Amino acid sequence: MKIINFADQTTVVNKYMAELREVQYQKNRALFRCNLERVGEVMAYEISRTLDYAVKDVQTPLGIAPTRLYTDRIVLGTIFRAGLPFHQGFLNVFDEADNAFVSAYRFYKDKECHEVGIHIDYLATPDLTGRTLIIADPMLATGGSMELGLKAFETKGIPAKVHLCCAIASQQGVDYLASAFRDADYTLWCGAIDPGLNDHMYIVPGLGDAGDLAYGEKL
Repeated sequence: MKIINFADQTTVVNKYMAELREVQYQKNRALFRCNLERVGEVMAYEISRTLDYAVKDVQTPLGIAPTRLYTDRIVLGTIFRAGLPFHQGFLNVFDEADNAFVSAYRFYKDKECHEVGIHIDYLATPDLTGRTLIIADPMLATGGSMELGLKAFETKGIPAKVHLCCAIASQQGVDYLASAFRDADYTLWCGAIDPGLNDHMYIVPGLGDAGDLAYGEKL
C-alpha cells in the first residue's frame, strides 16, 4: 500500500490542517466543516492525477477541442457522520461520481474506555465491480473503521482501484492498514500523520472529535 502524507509537503493543505486543529478556530463549526471540505478537494485533485485518461473531442462554438478526460468510473464512499463534509470536498471535484455510504461507529468494550470496538449497521452503495473507490473518513485512529468500511463496501463488488483518505491519521492506524493491506495496490492519503493514541484511542495531538466539532456534541 502506498502512503502519502501531505504534512511532508509544502502545500496549502497545511493551512487548512492548522485551522482544523486550532482550538480557537474550532469554535466556528462552519469553518471547521469548510476546512474538511477543502482538504477533500485538494486530495481529490491529487487523486485525479493518478486516473486513466483518454482524448475526447469537445465541440466549441468555433471548432473542436481535443481534451484529455478521465475514464475511471468513480464511487465516493463515506463513513458517517464526520465523513460528510470531507466527502463533499471530493464530490465538488468528482461531481458526476456515484456515491456510497456506510455507518461505522466506535464503542468501548470495557468500563475504563480503553478497548475499542467498531460496529456497522447501515450500508448503501452501487455495484463496485471494476470501479475506482475513494473512501473519505477524516479520522484514522486504530484503522478499524476504515478496514471494516472497506470490507462492507466490497460485499457489493470488488473495485479495480482503492483510495483511502483521511485528514488526520495516527501512526498506529497507518501501520495497521499497511499490514492489513500489504499485498493490495491501495493508496492511503493523509493530511497529517500524528505519533500516537491516548488511552481512549483518540489521536494525539489530533484535533478532538471531528463529528462533534462539525455537528455538535452527541449523547
